Amino acid sequence: MMDNLIRFVLVTMLSLAFLTGCQKENANEILIGQFGSLTGNEATFGISTDKGIQLAIEEINKVGGIKGKILKVITLDDQGKAEEAAQVVTRLITQNKVVALLGEVASSRSLAAAPIAQQNQIPMITPSSTNPKVTEIGDYIFRVCFIDPFQGTVMAKFAIENLAAKKIAVLRDVKSDYSVGLANFFTETLVKMGGEIVADVSYQGGDVDFKAQLTEIKGKNPDAIFVPGYYTEVGLIARQARQLDITVPLLGGDGWDSSKLSEIGQDSINGSYFSNHYTNESQEPMVQDFINKFKAKFNETPDGLAAMGYDAAKVLIAAMQNAANLTPKSIRDEIAKTKDFQMVTGKISLDEQRNAVKSAVVVKVDGPNFKYVTTVNP
Repeated sequence: MMDNLIRFVLVTMLSLAFLTGCQKENANEILIGQFGSLTGNEATFGISTDKGIQLAIEEINKVGGIKGKILKVITLDDQGKAEEAAQVVTRLITQNKVVALLGEVASSRSLAAAPIAQQNQIPMITPSSTNPKVTEIGDYIFRVCFIDPFQGTVMAKFAIENLAAKKIAVLRDVKSDYSVGLANFFTETLVKMGGEIVADVSYQGGDVDFKAQLTEIKGKNPDAIFVPGYYTEVGLIARQARQLDITVPLLGGDGWDSSKLSEIGQDSINGSYFSNHYTNESQEPMVQDFINKFKAKFNETPDGLAAMGYDAAKVLIAAMQNAANLTPKSIRDEIAKTKDFQMVTGKISLDEQRNAVKSAVVVKVDGPNFKYVTTVNP
């Protein structure tokens, strides 16, 4: 009996010691939440972004973290679904008690998650959601990428001024806030510049047969086709367009940025163009330093999504360093002050709507490579 009592007391003491140790360890951590598509149709977006964030967090932790605390990122997979994005963000805030959020890439998923972050007053920085509605949700929602009115303008100007393409067909994903918004802004700018939209047809994300839409487009004899979708469908669209002897270039936005684009589109996507956040051909020392560190850690060249994830984390880190304390409110206030912050994807300044004012690049698809064509400033 006495032996059992002693054993019970020892086990209890060890348990308390363990819990106390955990509490001390947790007290020395700053918890950040990340949510993204680590699986699902657009998994390369989430995986690339996660790698960029990992690199930025590793760098700050190597030099002692922030205010004597180590940053810990809790990453949850939303499977590329808006409803999952809402659920995982709720969990990160209510269960994990994170002080800030990084995510999402896709605008539809950021739009599902942002109201929850705003309601709980947890600052959220999306690396790459370009739909203007995202930051309109509230003053705790930020982005470090350009927005679709600018991206649409970039590609409309490029079509007319660089390609002399004035008759454009549009093929948009009606299920995607990103695709619909970008198509609208592109169309508006093109018409203002004297161009003509000869066809505006649609598909739904997940479709695999686009021949009916492409046959309609072919009948309008456009100079180019604007396809503001994600790489998963764009690659298939390119192949089916060439099968129908449509030879004009396809144009798109940053949703094309994936190594999978050429795998899916094969030679059919070559010679097409899209707007993006950065080019790995840049010789800027900060860009090359980032590329070298990324290659050393992951044995691959970073894409634009990886660069955006890195920059989003860096903006958050700088805000935490400058904040009076590590409460979500103090962090939010410092994020809002971000101005002329030179990063991999350019100089980041956040305007009153918490949107980044920055340049875009246009790249040309050349097999697995995206060749730099031009830079367009705001």
